[in-house]
Amino acid sequence: MRLQGKTALVTGGLRGIGRATADRFAEEGAKVFITDIDTPESAKALLDGQTHQYIQANVAEEAEWESVAEIISAAGVLNCLVNNAGVDCVGPVQGTSLADWRRIMSINVDGAFLAVKHCHDLLSKGGQDTKVESSVINVSSIMGKVGYTDTSGYNTSKGAIKLFTKATAIEFATKKTPIRVNSIHPGFVSTPLLNAGMERLEENGAGFKSDLMQMLGDMTPMGRVAEPAEIANAILFLASDESAYMTGSEVMVDGGWTAQ
Repeated sequence: MRLQGKTALVTGGLRGIGRATADRFAEEGAKVFITDIDTPESAKALLDGQTHQYIQANVAEEAEWESVAEIISAAGVLNCLVNNAGVDCVGPVQGTSLADWRRIMSINVDGAFLAVKHCHDLLSKGGQDTKVESSVINVSSIMGKVGYTDTSGYNTSKGAIKLFTKATAIEFATKKTPIRVNSIHPGFVSTPLLNAGMERLEENGAGFKSDLMQMLGDMTPMGRVAEPAEIANAILFLASDESAYMTGSEVMVDGGWTAQ
């Protein structure tokens, strides 16, 4: 029960890495809030009996973050924030519309900024009420470390998350604000987001989706893509007291991809 008595918020928590993280946190004793854009009725079906408290919210809308903070404040403090919500943007730079570029930045980058901004006071209080600081985990990507073909928008957004993590980590540490901030950089993970990205590449003539997925596994030194639970376990470590001396760190969970 590594998160016993703690409260966590996971954005984009209905599917993929976010859902695996929410479930893992609950297993370790946390009270878990999740946000996503689905209706409460759809979310209830997807949660399939899990007791996570669901809040419908678009992470790119500041007014909705004000509402999220109010709901969590009514429940007490916040000890952990996982900024997981995200979208991709696949295609050559010359074929990327400004609307698509702005969409990925608004969700992947603005969403994390707004979450930290509006949850700051709750996280600070949570850090003061426990022996170890509160924890923010920003889900970046290997694409925030290295470039890749036809993913300039995604690369840029995840690189921004990496530096936003470091900037806020130093800001909070030097001001003695009891909040740690770290980023996690998954490799290719078997999620609905990756599947959708491969489908778009197929539509753009890059090859069959099944072949593209196989290629990603073959190009990874460990020879496969990850499962969401494998990323969730690393996020759990960053949320727990076991990572108490870590802030501003980049945790790679990529099967060796960036070590090549």
